[in-house]
Amino acid sequence: MDWYLIHTKPRQENRALQNLEQQGYQCYLPTLRAERLRQGMLEVTDEALFPRYLFIRLGQGDSAKSWAPIRSTIGVSRLVSFGKEPAKVAENLIYLLQAQETIQQVEPKRLYTAGERVRLTEGAFAGLEGVYQMADGEHRAMVLIELLSKSVTLRASTTSLRKVN
Repeated sequence: MDWYLIHTKPRQENRALQNLEQQGYQCYLPTLRAERLRQGMLEVTDEALFPRYLFIRLGQGDSAKSWAPIRSTIGVSRLVSFGKEPAKVAENLIYLLQAQETIQQVEPKRLYTAGERVRLTEGAFAGLEGVYQMADGEHRAMVLIELLSKSVTLRASTTSLRKVN
């Protein structure tokens, strides 16, 4: 049995994964834990490491499960191929991704990193830009701002910060 690559419909990786697994296929969707702002709240979510792609393990020959239902599965766009040959993925790459995923699950990717420029969107200092220093509790952050020609450390809610391009 070899691993192949499936291209999913936009933001339907989990739907495709669930539907393929219900049909008896062995699939793998690498994910990454990351902080995101949703409706003004900071939350940790699992996101697809490769948006719109997932891996499927398929066999060849008469004893193998049919490949035909894959294309009509809800959430699946197509089986990735080069010409008429489906794109094979090395099995050791899948093992490497799974190993990395278990390491990354412990600590999520932070929304802000130290030294990153941010803008305050709420409170008395709304509109001011500063430098993100570090998290200060679960929902607060320390930001370095320039105030009256001096650098001042300010504690702010992480939901009141936005990245500056």
